[in-house]
Amino acid sequence: MIVITGATGALNGATVEHLLKHLPAAQIAVVARDTEKARPFAERGIAVRHGDYTAPDSLPEAFAGADQLLLVSSSDPAADAVALHRCAIDAAVSAGVGRVLYTSHQGASPDTPFRPGRDHAATEQILAESGLAWTSLRNGFYMHSLQWLLGPWRETGVIAVPAEGPVSWTARSDAAEAAAAIILSEGAYDGPVTITASSAPTFEDIAGIASDVTGRAVRLEILDPEDWVKAQTSAGTPEFMARFLLGMYQAAAGGFFAGTDPALRTLIAREPQTVRDYLAEA
Repeated sequence: MIVITGATGALNGATVEHLLKHLPAAQIAVVARDTEKARPFAERGIAVRHGDYTAPDSLPEAFAGADQLLLVSSSDPAADAVALHRCAIDAAVSAGVGRVLYTSHQGASPDTPFRPGRDHAATEQILAESGLAWTSLRNGFYMHSLQWLLGPWRETGVIAVPAEGPVSWTARSDAAEAAAAIILSEGAYDGPVTITASSAPTFEDIAGIASDVTGRAVRLEILDPEDWVKAQTSAGTPEFMARFLLGMYQAAAGGFFAGTDPALRTLIAREPQTVRDYLAEA
């Protein structure tokens, strides 16, 4: 049995769709906080179970019988993600799960300025100490994030950011397909697996790509970090969220998202989506 958390979200929902191309629905179960949202899965013959990281007692039963458990990371920037992940991993141990696959991030490190990267590193350490077989899916920074991280460049002709650095922007759809391939490999991938696009353009590179795609000049402007935060809050972004995002740019400048790996291309058997592809489609 393969048990998938977060299947009502875009990433793991897409992974379920890829699994269904190879497995009968009876071999898959999904775990949701709101089982009503998961009704479309039930209508296709997939077992739907209630489970909530904030309600630890709900998790052992939700994970019962899992040969493999795909554990989605918390997406709430205000939550104590590591504590939530620990509850889920403890429940996986209690339920006797065969292998946990965890949606981590390429920039997982205790030293990164980007808080989720520190959370992912701490969660990977919990997995390593749990006694479970585990695989960490270190996905590249999701490419759809560019729609807000680049700002209103289509209107202004300016990409204004508080720091510059390379990022291996990776399509969420490609990462979802890769996750399914790793699950279907039945343990061929152990420990951290880096899943990234084939290149890591800087924001300067992206400005050049945007110029090519739109046929008009787009330039990069590097702002003072505090000026950038003020601009974000003036536009209505809560300050805690602006500073949360600032950590991403600072991590990019520190090289935490610079590496690329051929694993994704191998897993999906084609060239991953590029930033040029994304901007052209958008």
